Amino acid sequence: MNILILSAGTRNKVVQAFKEALAGKGCVVATDCSSVAPALYDADKAYVVPEITAAGYLDRIIEICREEEIDGVLSLIDPELSLIAKERARFEQIGVTPVVSSYELCEASLDKYDMYEMLLKLGIPTAMSFLKIELFKKAMEENRLHYPVFVKPRKGSASLNINKVSSDEELNTLFHVYDDLMIQEYMDGQEYGADAYVDMISGKCTQIFLKKKIKMRAGETDKSVSVKNDDAFRLIAQMAESAGYRGMIDLDLFEKNGTWYLSEVNPRFGGGYPHAHASGVNLVESVLRNLRGETNPVSIGEYKEGIYMMKYNEICIRKEADLIHANRTVE
Repeated sequence: MNILILSAGTRNKVVQAFKEALAGKGCVVATDCSSVAPALYDADKAYVVPEITAAGYLDRIIEICREEEIDGVLSLIDPELSLIAKERARFEQIGVTPVVSSYELCEASLDKYDMYEMLLKLGIPTAMSFLKIELFKKAMEENRLHYPVFVKPRKGSASLNINKVSSDEELNTLFHVYDDLMIQEYMDGQEYGADAYVDMISGKCTQIFLKKKIKMRAGETDKSVSVKNDDAFRLIAQMAESAGYRGMIDLDLFEKNGTWYLSEVNPRFGGGYPHAHASGVNLVESVLRNLRGETNPVSIGEYKEGIYMMKYNEICIRKEADLIHANRTVE
């Protein structure tokens, strides 16, 4: 079985996990638009490709799938999820399974306000959100929320341009300077993250790993500890199955006064997935099992509590002559 990991970037641990799971019985192929993306050098084969917005990008990916006899393809960045989901039929025509949720869910996950509306429809507790200052002010007058609040881009990732706002003056300034913003209730409860898997065949949520966030950096969890909570497990499984997600999903949650609130859902491996993997919650094996046509057993919460993750820097060293270029692969 051969796996193609798109936009591998710095996600070396995901590439390594697939190589370990395949154990020589398949090939891990990685792509990126940069020859200095370190995860490329952990793959069995690697390609430098155009940026995802470039003309002919998808044609090049399809070409690689044919050349490498790929069985399953997945991406590690949000904007590309919608692309491979939308073009699912092109992949399936050549025998490749996109490991991704539907196009509609990928789009909703990328748009924070669409996600908010979807969660409301599903009856999932979430932070109040507003696109217009007038509606936010009305909610304040009704004493439904108060300053401080978060002001963030409606679409975005890595916690870029998120501001904690405490006054009308700050709020009006941000809305004057930037377009397409939203206002979100400030959640001052404990923040958690979760890694989950929804079986691509049965549609059942089969695995959930819950972690308490200790420290964040650039939108990703830097330090965390494994925990268990049946209420959180039920909420995540209910949302994932009701919405129709498939494959791996990364979630952000808050717990406040005994109530769990779902904040964001990303239908891909999250930056903190190595914590789940090292704790025995192996979503990579679940992907491979589905690609072999087998359903996964439900094993939600089957891990130990009190397992800590602490990220630290590693480096990849290569000579210039050994760098991968657009028309050259490395093996």
